[in-house]
Amino acid sequence: MTKSFSTVRCQLGVPLLAMLLAGCAMGPDYVRPDTPGQTQAAFGQLDGWTPAAGLVREVETDWWKAFGDGRLDVWMPEIELSNQTLAQAVARARQSAALAAAAQADFYPQVGSNASLTRQGTASGVNNQFGLSANASWLPDIWGRVSRQVEAGRADLDASQADLAAVKLAMQLQLAQQVFGVRVLDAQKVVLEGAVQAYLRSLQLTQNQYEAGLVARSDVVQAQTQLKVARVQLSELEWQRAQMEHAVSVLLGRTPGALDWAGQPGFMPSLAPVPTLVPSIWLASRPDIVAAERRVAAANARIGVAQTAWFPDLTLGGSGGWQGSRASQWLSAPYRIWSLGPALALTLFDGGKRSAALEQAEAQYDETVAAYRQKVLDAFREVEDALAVLRVLETEAGQQAQVVALAEEGERLVYNRYQSGMVSFLEVTVAQNTTLAAQRTMLDLEGRRLDAAVKLLAALGGGWQGLDDAQSDRVTQ
Repeated sequence: MTKSFSTVRCQLGVPLLAMLLAGCAMGPDYVRPDTPGQTQAAFGQLDGWTPAAGLVREVETDWWKAFGDGRLDVWMPEIELSNQTLAQAVARARQSAALAAAAQADFYPQVGSNASLTRQGTASGVNNQFGLSANASWLPDIWGRVSRQVEAGRADLDASQADLAAVKLAMQLQLAQQVFGVRVLDAQKVVLEGAVQAYLRSLQLTQNQYEAGLVARSDVVQAQTQLKVARVQLSELEWQRAQMEHAVSVLLGRTPGALDWAGQPGFMPSLAPVPTLVPSIWLASRPDIVAAERRVAAANARIGVAQTAWFPDLTLGGSGGWQGSRASQWLSAPYRIWSLGPALALTLFDGGKRSAALEQAEAQYDETVAAYRQKVLDAFREVEDALAVLRVLETEAGQQAQVVALAEEGERLVYNRYQSGMVSFLEVTVAQNTTLAAQRTMLDLEGRRLDAAVKLLAALGGGWQGLDDAQSDRVTQ
C-alpha cells in the first residue's frame, strides 16, 4: 500500500520536532586546562615532591588539633557562627545558589493570567468590558542556550562554595596565627619576669656590697638600669599582647576585650611534624585553585551561550479566556477567545554585536585559564617557600638551643666569680643580658616556626596528615 505524502511528512516531522525540542548544546565541551608543562616537569624533579599516582588526599577539618592548643578547639567552631567575614562569604554563596536556580528555571514554560475591567463612554452611551485570560509560552532549548547557562551557573556556584571554603580556612589560619602569637608573648613574659626577679636579686646583692664598701656606686647604678630596662620590655609586651588579643576577639565576632586563655603561663603549642615529601596532587584540592578552575568551566559554558545568538528562537505559545460586556456572558461561546501557535525570531543584522559578545566570552575564558594557571604556579611557590623556611628554622632552632645552654652556663660562672669579688658587675650584666637575649631569640624562633607551619597549611589548603609513614619518613621535628 502506498502511503500518502501527508502521512510520510507527519512521520518524518514528529521525530525531527522531537530532536529539535531535545536541543543540542552549542560551544566547546569543557576540558580542564593543563597546568604549565614546565611547572609539572620542574617540580617532578625537585626534592620534596612526589608523583601523584596512588596518593589520595582527604582534606582535614580539624587540622589545628595537631598543635595541641585547647583554645583552638574551643574557638574554631565559634568562627563558623560569629565571624563576619565568613558570614559575607556565606551570603555570596547563597546568591550564587539563587542565580543557578534562576538559570535552571528557563527550562520550564512561563504561565500567566490577566484580568481587566474597562468602562468606556461614547455618544451612544457607556459600555463596560470585562476580560479574563490565561497564557503560556515556552522557549524550547533547541540550541542549548539554557543548558549552557545552567552549566555556567552551576560552575559559578561551585566556585562560590570553594571561595567560601577558602575564606573559612583563611579565618581559621588567622586565628591560629594570632593565638600562637599570644602564646609566644606569654612565654616571653615568663622569661622576662624571671629575668626581673634575677635582676632584683643582683641589685640587692650589689647594694649590700656597695654599703659594705666592696664595690663602686657605678655597679649599683648599672644594676638599677638593667632592672628598669627589663621592666620597660615587660610593659611593651603587654600592649603587643593586647593588640593580638583584640584581633582574636574580632575574628570571633566579638568586640575587643579580655578572653579566657586557659592553660599554664608560658604554655607553647607543639609543632606538628611537617612533611618534606609533598604530593603535587594535594594542591588540586586547595579551595582557591578549585574556585579558579570552576571559573574556567563557567567561562567555557558562556562561549556556548554567546554562540546561540546566531540561531533563531522558537517560541511555543497559547492563550485563552473570555471577554464580554457582562460577566454572565463569559460562558457563552461567542465570548470565548483563544490563540495557539509557534513563533520564530531571528536577528538578521545587529552591527557586529553578537560577534563582539562572542569575542568577549572567548577573551574571558582565556583570562580565567591564565588566572587558574597562575594560581597553580603561586601554590607551588608558596609550598616551596614554606618548606624552605621550616627547614632553615629547624636548623636555627637547634643551634639556638645550644646558644641558650652556653649562655646560661656562662651567666652562672660569671655570677659565682662576681660573688667572690673576682670580676666587676659589668661582666655580670653582660652575661645576664646575653642569656635573656638568647632565651627570647629561642622563643622568637619557636613562634616563627609555628607561623611557618601555619603558612604551609595555607599553601596546602589544609592539613598534611594524609601522608603515611612511607611518604613522610623525613619530617621536621
